[in-house]
Amino acid sequence: MRFRHPDGSTVHLAYCTNVHPAETLDGVRAQLRDHCEPVRRRLGRDRLGIGLWLARDAARTLINDPAELRALRAELDGRGLEVVTLNGFPYEGFGADEVKYRVYRPDWTEPDRLAHTTDLARLLAALLPDDATEGTISTLPLAWRTPYDGDPEAARTARAALTTLAQRLDALAEMTGKSIRIGLEPEPGCTVETTADAIAPLTDVGHDRIGICVDTCHLATSFEDPGTALDALAAAGVRVVKSQLSAALHAQDPHLPEVRAALAAFAEPRFLHQTRTSTAAGLRGTDDLAEAVTGRALPDSTPWRAHFHVPLHAPPAPPLTSTLPVLRDTLTRLVGGPAPLTRHLEVETYTWQALPAELRPRTRTQLADGIAAELTLARDLLVDLGLKELP
Repeated sequence: MRFRHPDGSTVHLAYCTNVHPAETLDGVRAQLRDHCEPVRRRLGRDRLGIGLWLARDAARTLINDPAELRALRAELDGRGLEVVTLNGFPYEGFGADEVKYRVYRPDWTEPDRLAHTTDLARLLAALLPDDATEGTISTLPLAWRTPYDGDPEAARTARAALTTLAQRLDALAEMTGKSIRIGLEPEPGCTVETTADAIAPLTDVGHDRIGICVDTCHLATSFEDPGTALDALAAAGVRVVKSQLSAALHAQDPHLPEVRAALAAFAEPRFLHQTRTSTAAGLRGTDDLAEAVTGRALPDSTPWRAHFHVPLHAPPAPPLTSTLPVLRDTLTRLVGGPAPLTRHLEVETYTWQALPAELRPRTRTQLADGIAAELTLARDLLVDLGLKELP
């Protein structure tokens, strides 16, 4: 979906396909047929943006076979789908029964991360619509905090990899005329947990093609104020490459037994749901929601937030809610001003099948309806900010 900002520039809205597990190119094609095109039809649009997730095996197939890449581009066009952004965070196995800490490997100290991200950049340059010259890719925020934190050699290795990547992106732009930018995506528990954590490594790399991806669920989980965060990034000269529109799980009164019980329904075995609370002594947290609800790991006199991407249009029932207000505030700062701070927005609710059983979609039709409802909410927010939806 495309929107015209009052300054005349185009803002793109997509939804991320990591909600549909696929490790192979055949699986990606099935996503386009079974999910993406039906969502487009529900929205009544001739064109729908998707934030494509290409796992390692699918990406390698496309890199090694130009005919397959041309065929994928033709299929996107034929189904009324367009790609200006990729989700390069998960490397493989994102649809496994248990993902948890595996999603953080390989990290930016490992050659496979640089190789995979280089592949994604080359693929995105070829998949961009004919009238688009800029693409973006979100990626792992360097590494999970252990054993990275406190290891100067790990930091040097990651910085060197990002510098090499930036040089490759420069060469790609010169060769193709397509400008691809990479955004580190701060996430609780990682060495870059907050936007503030991103400033030092990104200014250290010091290249316009390496910036930040602001995920509004992660921002909220870490109790960051959107205005403060975005002002600090701007002051440091860090570019917001893209933003993922998502909402975290919020519990106002975690000391109450009924709140603990409601939270426990969201503690599930597939994904890691880092949980945080903001206290007078600073941010406190656990690596997973189960650790928080079953013991005394977190103070419970202040609200809790959990890294669980809840559907934007359907917050959980009381006594829980979502951090949709943080998304609204962030979006206002990103695109509500005289010029957009980013032009690539991506709805990323990958946890539909991890919701409590009674909230999960049971059919493809229900899932498509839910994704379309999320995109409709995001569209309405953009129109309210003065953007005009384009055909």
